[in-house]
Amino acid sequence: MNISYNWLKDLVEVDLSPQELATKLTNVGLAVEGVHEFADDFVFDIDLTSNRSDCLSHLGVSREVAAIEGAKLKILSENIQEQKPKTDNLVTIQDDNLCNRFTARIIRNVKITPSPEWLVKRLEAIGERAINNVADITNYVMHELGQPMHSFDLNELKENRIVVRRARNVETIQTLDEVERKLDETMLAICDAEKPVAIAGIMGGLASSITTDTTDVLLEVAYFKRENIRLTSRTLNLPTEASYRFERGVDIENLVRASNRATELICELANGTAEEFVDAYPVKFQPIEIESDDIEFAVKRSTGLTVEETEILRILDSLGFQAKEGSKIQNPKSKIFTVPSWRHDVSIEEDLVEEVARVVGYDKIGEELPASRNAGEFQPTEARKKELRKTLTNLGFDEAISYSFIDASNDGKFDLIPNLVHENLEEKFVTLKDSIIESAVRMRPSLLPGLLEAVRTNFNQQRRDIKLFELGKVFSASNKENDLPEERELFALVVTGGEVLENKAMTAREVYFYDAKGALEAAVDSLNLPALDFAAKDVKHLRKGQSAEILLDGKAVGTIGRLSDEIDAAYKFKQPVFLAEVDLETLLQAKQKDILYKPLPVYPSIVRDVSLLIKRTVSFAEIKQAVEAEHFELLRKVGFVDVYEGKGVAEDERSITVRLEYRSDERTLLEEEIGQIHARILQNLETEVGAKLRF
Repeated sequence: MNISYNWLKDLVEVDLSPQELATKLTNVGLAVEGVHEFADDFVFDIDLTSNRSDCLSHLGVSREVAAIEGAKLKILSENIQEQKPKTDNLVTIQDDNLCNRFTARIIRNVKITPSPEWLVKRLEAIGERAINNVADITNYVMHELGQPMHSFDLNELKENRIVVRRARNVETIQTLDEVERKLDETMLAICDAEKPVAIAGIMGGLASSITTDTTDVLLEVAYFKRENIRLTSRTLNLPTEASYRFERGVDIENLVRASNRATELICELANGTAEEFVDAYPVKFQPIEIESDDIEFAVKRSTGLTVEETEILRILDSLGFQAKEGSKIQNPKSKIFTVPSWRHDVSIEEDLVEEVARVVGYDKIGEELPASRNAGEFQPTEARKKELRKTLTNLGFDEAISYSFIDASNDGKFDLIPNLVHENLEEKFVTLKDSIIESAVRMRPSLLPGLLEAVRTNFNQQRRDIKLFELGKVFSASNKENDLPEERELFALVVTGGEVLENKAMTAREVYFYDAKGALEAAVDSLNLPALDFAAKDVKHLRKGQSAEILLDGKAVGTIGRLSDEIDAAYKFKQPVFLAEVDLETLLQAKQKDILYKPLPVYPSIVRDVSLLIKRTVSFAEIKQAVEAEHFELLRKVGFVDVYEGKGVAEDERSITVRLEYRSDERTLLEEEIGQIHARILQNLETEVGAKLRF
C-alpha cells in the first residue's frame, strides 16, 4: 500500500524526515519496504498484515504517527457535521445481515470535468490513475479516510432509488471493466427498481457510471459483511481496491464523515449542490469493551516493560481506545477500555498490551526465561534422536525445518510411508479451511516436498552441493468419527551435487545412491538398531531401476533412491537428486541391539575379491544371503566392492565384485585351508544364484 508523506502532514503534525518516519512506522508494525520520491513528495510502500485494515488509509497511518510522536490529528471525528437522514424510499435494504449500513446522498447540477492538478498529483503519487473529477474524488476520499464509495448517475437509476438485495441467479451485470458477469443468490447487489447497477463492495456497473453527460450524482457510502465480499470477489475472480478493504473490515462509524468529505469536494470541484441524504442503519454498531483491573501491571506481566500508567493511557487514547472508570472490579486502578469501531482485531486485554508494547518499542523487551513450577524432561526417545542428528551433522548434513503444510498439487506424487493413510477414506489427507500460506492447504503426509523446496531454494542461490535431513511429523485423516488427525514422526534426507571435503574448494566426486544409503545406515546405526535391508522396488517418486524399499526385521519402513525424471523436470533440477524417507516412529519402537564388547582381532585376516558374472535380476543381497547361509566359521565378512556393465558382458548380465574376509581368533590362517572354503563358496554361488567366476 502506498502512503504519501505530504498527505500525512495534512492530517497530523510531524517533524520527522521521510526516512526517520519510515523507520518509526516499521518499528510499530507497519513495515515500510521502501521510500521513493515523486515530484515534491515521498511515497512509503507499506506492507500491512491482514489484521490492520484500519491502516489502509492516510487517516489510519496518521493515528499511528500521532501515537508515536504524541501529536494531534488535524481531522477529528467530533468536528464532522452530520445531517439528519430523511425518511423516504431513496434506499431500501432487503438483507440487513449482509448490509449493516447504507448511506446515499444526492448531489445535483454537477459538471464532469478533468480533476485539478493537485488532485491528479495526489492520486498519481500513490499509483492511481485520474479519470474525472467525481470518480477521482471518491478514490481520493477512500485513500484518505479508508472508506470505499461509489458514485452513480442518478438519472440512469430506474425510479431514482436504490435497493440493496441478494442477486438472482438469472441476473447479469456489465461492470466498469466492460465485462459481462453472471450473478447468483450468494452475492449482494446494489440495484435500482429493476436490475443490479453494482456488485456490492466490489465494482459498479457500466450503465450507471459517471460520464460527461452526468448532471445528478447519487453517492453511495456503505458497510457490507466482509465474509460475503470475500466470497463474491473470489467467485467472480474480481479483486478491487474496494473489495480489498471491505474484506478486511472498514469503519462502520466512519460512513457519514466519508460521505460529507466527498460531498464537500464534489460541490467544490464539480460545482454540485448537496441535497437529499439518507442513512439507513438497521444493524447498529455495538463497541467492544475490555476490562482491565490494572493495565500497568498487565503490560509489565506480559512484556517485562515498565511503562507508567499515564503513558499507557496516552498511547491507547491516541490509537482510539478510550478509558473510563466504573469497573465492576473493586480496584482503584481498574478501567474499562472502549475499542474503536475501526479496530476489528482487538478484543482482549492482551491486545491492549500489544498496542502499548509496539509503540514503546519491541526492541526494549528484554530476554528472560518464563518462570516455571514444573521441571522439564526429555522424552524417552530424545537422546537417541540427538545422536541421530549428531551423526548426520558429522557426515556434513544440515538439518532442515520445513512447513507442516504444503500445496495440494503434491497429492499423488509421492509414495507414502506404509500404513500412514487409510485408503478406505474418501478424503485421506488433512485439509486446512483457512490456510496461512496461499494455496498451502494440505497438512503434509510426507517430508519430501519440503526438502525438495529447500533444495530448489539452494539451487536458486547457486549452491549445488547439498546434504539435508529433517525430522518431523506428518499427518493423515483419521478413520474414526470426529477424531483428531493421525500423526507420525518421520526422518528423511536428500543428497545432491558433489562430495565436498574440508578445506577444499572443489568437489572430490559426484555423490550417488550409495552416499544416501550410507548416510541412512549410519543414522540408523546411531539409534542402536539392527542393520537395514534394501529390496528393489518401483516407487512412484523415484526413478525406475534406481529405487528400493527399506526394511527393518522384514517390515517395510520407507523408500530410498534417485528422484524421478518427472519430478526432476517439475522442479527444474539439472543434476541427480537422491533421497530417502523412513518411519522414524517405527524405528524408535524397534528393539535395540545388545551392546557387546570383545577384544580387537590379534591375528591378521585374508581378503579375497572375486568378480562374479550374474544375471541382472540377481542382487548383491541375494549373493550375500547365499554365502552367509553356509555359516562358515572362518568367513567374517561379505562386502560389496563394485559393479560393471558394458563391453565384454552380455546385455542381460553384469559383473559384481564381492570382497570376502576370512579370519581366525586362534591362529594365523593358511592359504590352503582358506582355498578349500573359498572354492566351496564359489561352487555354492553358482548353484544358488547362477554366479560364474569372471576373474
